[in-house]
Amino acid sequence: MFRLGYNTNGLAHHRLDEALTLLANIGYEAVAVTPDVGQLDPYRLRQDEASSLHRQADDLGLDLTLETGARFLLDPMAKHSPNLMNGNASGRARRVDYYRRCIDLAVELGAPLVSLWSGTESEGATFSSPSNSGALLDRLASGLREILEYARPRGITIAFEPEPGMFIEGPLGYGALMAAMGSEAQDLGLTLDVGHLVVTGDRPEGDVIRALADDLVHVHLDDCPVGSHQHLPFGEGDLDLSGVLSALLEVSFKGVAAVELSRDSHRGPEAAAQALSVLRRVLSRSA
Repeated sequence: MFRLGYNTNGLAHHRLDEALTLLANIGYEAVAVTPDVGQLDPYRLRQDEASSLHRQADDLGLDLTLETGARFLLDPMAKHSPNLMNGNASGRARRVDYYRRCIDLAVELGAPLVSLWSGTESEGATFSSPSNSGALLDRLASGLREILEYARPRGITIAFEPEPGMFIEGPLGYGALMAAMGSEAQDLGLTLDVGHLVVTGDRPEGDVIRALADDLVHVHLDDCPVGSHQHLPFGEGDLDLSGVLSALLEVSFKGVAAVELSRDSHRGPEAAAQALSVLRRVLSRSA
């Protein structure tokens, strides 16, 4: 079965080594690590910082993945900027360099997967159809080719996440991106945030999981209200959690399914424990 994890962006006020111990003690089997300012900053890594966390994760029996959603790591004034959708080539190059650093960091951590997204286009454009989004798809594909070429010889899987409000928001855009890249995307996997499916109206969520099972390599678990990109604890939004977990079991998903509650760091230990309790209870009914 897939391994249940927790994203460290929901423990932003904890030191990473303490976060790993906390999550292992709660009962998690994996940790989705989000490098950020003060936490595995790829531009200011301390000597042996990553290798020490690798050893600790091994000792605790935790699988690690690496997330790249830090908000202000590249630009202290602009959230998630620069990104792969910037019209400025130098901005896109900075984002590619960041992803290369994250790939190198994943190797040091023993994390086999790096998850990323498109970013937001400067005019706010989102994918609607190949006919009016072709040039922007090409822009995104160009950056992803560079990242995939860097990741392949290092044995790291790149997982692409559709994100509401970004250029690629949902499964439709992801499918178009894969088609645009053709054979060059054969090893580009999918990170599916199930709460995002509620936001974008791609439902029932279980049916989407079944349809995309062949590409699925990583999962984010959270609840969201219909039409509102707000990560919430399970039961506080409109997610069909039972349908999601049943579908993941049905398609024999064997990766990490990580809870992502990035707005709950102020109550991180409680949020993490509550989430795992709910997941175990629903899984016991779904098995």
